[in-house]
Order: sequence, then structure tokens, then C-alpha cells
Amino acid sequence: MMISTRGRYALRVMIDLAEHSNDGYIPMKEVAARQEISLKYLERILPVLVKNGFVEGIHGKGGGYRLSRIPEECTVGEILRLTEGDLAPVACLSCSAEPCMKESSCKTLSMWREFHRLTNEYFDGITVAELASGKAL
Repeated sequence: MMISTRGRYALRVMIDLAEHSNDGYIPMKEVAARQEISLKYLERILPVLVKNGFVEGIHGKGGGYRLSRIPEECTVGEILRLTEGDLAPVACLSCSAEPCMKESSCKTLSMWREFHRLTNEYFDGITVAELASGKAL
């Protein structure tokens, strides 16, 4: 499994907003500049974060974005599943997968299921607050 640019940038945006949470609404151009991410790319990531209740924004003068949940309640797992999908390491474990005809005889399926469980458990155990503070493993 490889985490895409979209997933990595979404985490960077969340961390940046957490680090500047006392600044009110933050213009996306400031986040883009600090994180060295193109504004155009951020404009593709933010709607997903807004739609799913992680970030809220206001338009116009004094507008920008801020976290809509406290960083301690936002897990890496949630954010990565939003941007990456279900984090399944193999296609047959994907939420949208067709039933596999080899499931009953597959010698590796239990290994992949455990890897999937461990991956989700690991990412669900890390919060944006921990990443922002540098305390995550």
C-alpha cells in the first residue's frame, strides 16, 4: 500500500490548521505557502475535508479555513480513508471488491486481513494533535 500525494497533503493541511488554530480562519494561500503545496492542488483536497466535517470555511474578506473538530478527535486513519479509500492492501479486501472465487482456498488471505487490520488500527491510533505536537510515533 502506498499513500498518495492527496493523502499526505490532506494530513499536512490538517496539521497546519491545528498548529494555527488560534488564528481564526486561515486563508488557504497561507497554508499553501507554509506547506509548499500549490493552491490549485489544495483546492481539490479541501472540499473533501469540508464535506466530511473536518474543516469549515468562509468566503470573502477575513475568510479562510479552520478545523471544525478539535485535533485530538481527528485521526490519521479517518483522513487517509477519506483521501485514499479503505486502505486495503489487496484488491480482494477493498469495500467495493467482487467476491473472490479463491477465498476458501487462499493461503494468503488471513495474512492480508491481519495486515489491513493492523494498518487501520495503527493509523486510527494517531491524532492530528499528536502529529502537530511531534508526539506521534
